[in-house]
Amino acid sequence: MILDMQSLFSDNQAITATAVSTNVVDLGATEAPVNRAAPTNPVLIKDLGKGEPVPLLIQVTEDFDALTSLNISIEIDTVEAFSSATEVIEVEVVLADLVAGYQTPIIWVPTKVNERFMRLNYTVTGSNPTVGTITAGLCMGVQTNVTG
Repeated sequence: MILDMQSLFSDNQAITATAVSTNVVDLGATEAPVNRAAPTNPVLIKDLGKGEPVPLLIQVTEDFDALTSLNISIEIDTVEAFSSATEVIEVEVVLADLVAGYQTPIIWVPTKVNERFMRLNYTVTGSNPTVGTITAGLCMGVQTNVTG
């Protein structure tokens, strides 16, 4: 799997409380379609999740402790400050699965990623962990090691 620093959300980010990803990915401004003065409907013009799947890796890189579960969601917004963030998808991962090497079942950017900025939000359920890290980002392909 190939990761690029410009498309990383988290690079071995320690999650010791509810937090957002260290980095925000700028997907670029919505452009006017060819031969049009301005976008007629931004939702129809840009949707990163439509068409050819865009691989997304969200992987635990250090075992977690203490918490009950970790909710990981993808959020989008038109501004980098995420003043009106929209959640696109969320997955709950229980403590037993939060071990190094675990990858979430979200391995593609979902449809409805149609705004300029994207980040991950990590919500801790139960006690705050003292250890546990995640690496996440857009990549060339997700290596799952699944056979058969």
